[in-house]
Amino acid sequence: MSVFGPDNLPLGVFQYGDQSPRIGAALGDQVIDLTPLELSDTFAEPTLNAFLALGRPAWTSLRAALLELVRTGAVEPHLIPQSAVTMLLPIEVGDYVDFYASEQHATNLGRLFRPDAEPLLPNWKHLPVGYHGRAGTVVASGTDIVRPSGQRKAPDAAAPTYGPSQRLDIEVELGYVVGSPSALGQRVSVDDFREHVYGVVVLNDWSARDIQGWEYVPLGPFLGKSFATSISPWVVSLDALESAAVALPAQDPPVLPYLAGKNLVNYDITFEVRINGDLVSTPPYRDIYWSPAQMLAHMTVNGASVRTGDLYASGTVSGTEQNQLGSLIELTKAGREPITVHGKDYTFLQDGDEVTITAHAGDLGLGEVTGRITPAV
Repeated sequence: MSVFGPDNLPLGVFQYGDQSPRIGAALGDQVIDLTPLELSDTFAEPTLNAFLALGRPAWTSLRAALLELVRTGAVEPHLIPQSAVTMLLPIEVGDYVDFYASEQHATNLGRLFRPDAEPLLPNWKHLPVGYHGRAGTVVASGTDIVRPSGQRKAPDAAAPTYGPSQRLDIEVELGYVVGSPSALGQRVSVDDFREHVYGVVVLNDWSARDIQGWEYVPLGPFLGKSFATSISPWVVSLDALESAAVALPAQDPPVLPYLAGKNLVNYDITFEVRINGDLVSTPPYRDIYWSPAQMLAHMTVNGASVRTGDLYASGTVSGTEQNQLGSLIELTKAGREPITVHGKDYTFLQDGDEVTITAHAGDLGLGEVTGRITPAV
């Protein structure tokens, strides 16, 4: 479990013994039970949604109050060891959208899938490419991931076959949690990003590459993605993450006006990916091409609304170096160049494997998301 400093105070939902689930804040290796502090009547709820719906003034007020209570030691009677609680899914997910915002990742996959063509498709630098995922299969860290089955077709096969995925993969991502909703028909400006988004989670978008490869033309990801997406239990606020904000990389060609803004930022976050305890990659987020504000603006530019609890993700985060790639399909060049895990050649996930993704922004911990692969049913 990552240690959360006194300036972080991420929120999550925990269960202590046989008591009802409720909301707490992380402080080091402890949970602050927020219910008896009576800072909000939403903290006895089993999800963060009611609190998130209160909007930015309430978010800012809570953070200020908690920082003061921690400073004075007033939270000490309400601390519970994290080792004694069970962490649950922090939000009731309304909708889930996954983007494709890393230029390095999109370029790497373009070279793998279209070796004789330009790696980036013509639209990629004009808009944040994304797809709608399945909200009902977003699960809490620690949930086992059942190996999905579906249709697969090898390039040299005459017809598809059905069976368990043989190319099960991970995707290292940063997820954004929406608090304040928007109305149907209303566009959310890039400048209003902080008014709608509360904070971030670490996210693993599990992917069955063989199922995905056969189904995704012409309509894109479907069963190869929809079986599970795991998120970390603690939601780190944008206010806490502010110290990690960095300038958005230069965007060329210039974006259309609805994607332009004066204060567009990314975050200087580093992920660490471990498979069965072995460190295999350290993807950096700071060079992501599309900012979270642009993703939100594009998601709503057609008038689509966002709801409290909506989750949208960056897409796979990858850097320029071999040890900065955020998926196994990149790390192993689609299985052609195995990596080493526990001294053995390794390509895609095997039954029994446990994947843990942690993230930090300097001294600010974002926590971890973990999942173990169980056999197909």
